[in-house]
Amino acid sequence: MATKRKAKVDDSKRMKRMSVGFPPELIATLEQIADKQKVSVGWIVRDAAEKYVSDRWPLLAQKG
Repeated sequence: MATKRKAKVDDSKRMKRMSVGFPPELIATLEQIADKQKVSVGWIVRDAAEKYVSDRWPLLAQKG
């Protein structure tokens, strides 16, 4: 019987999870933006974080 091999995934390229708390008003705004853009709130938060880092610390910004 053939066995399936799992491809090794480079852990440095995997997304890491993080729990972050937001005030209810900000969550509502993020949900509205995400709905209008047809993306997830997670996508909006990641996009904002990437822009924040590249604006404030351009030498630390990841090349994607």
